[in-house]
Amino acid sequence: MSEGVLFPVVLSAGSGTGKTTVAQELQRANPERFCISVSATTRPPRGKERDGVDYHFFDEGQFLSLVDSGGFLEWAVVHDHYYGTPRSEVEHGLSRGRIVLLDIDIQGGCEIMSTLSEAVSIFLLPPNKDELIHRLRSRGTEDEEKIKLRIQNAQYEIERGMEAYDYLVVNDVLEECVSTVTAIIKAEQMKRWRIEKNSSLYRAFHGGIKQ
Repeated sequence: MSEGVLFPVVLSAGSGTGKTTVAQELQRANPERFCISVSATTRPPRGKERDGVDYHFFDEGQFLSLVDSGGFLEWAVVHDHYYGTPRSEVEHGLSRGRIVLLDIDIQGGCEIMSTLSEAVSIFLLPPNKDELIHRLRSRGTEDEEKIKLRIQNAQYEIERGMEAYDYLVVNDVLEECVSTVTAIIKAEQMKRWRIEKNSSLYRAFHGGIKQ
């Protein structure tokens, strides 16, 4: 079980910065403490993607029905497909005693931050612009025009993330980045207002110790 106060963690980054890898490493290193929220989408599965593991794959009717019932913490249309974060994913993870990691883009992250005051937001940065460009080019799956567009989008996302998120963490060496994110979460669990609101620890000591 996860120790301390529980809350969702919004983990976002510009393109090519490795937020999914960081989230997966956090969960791999401590599966009893962390879980990753599985997003929903109306796009078809790709390759070996599995329903309920990589995404919850819905048809458009199912997705919009969940929108109407307030079942998403955030949702958006991207390249003619719907994507969203099911409210039930976060609630289920917290009920199991886990810190819930939300591996989502900055638009969805900002929506969740405006909805859930207890959420912690962490934005990952590349070591520098040259390294970001190298990472995007090294994929080798897109032409030069698409790479230039990704670089422009990444720059915009970085500028927005630096303004909107609680914490900024450079993802250069994976192990160091994961260690820093873990330390941030641990420190957030110790904040007085979180303990006052959620923990029996505060109620046990507040008002003095009976002799």
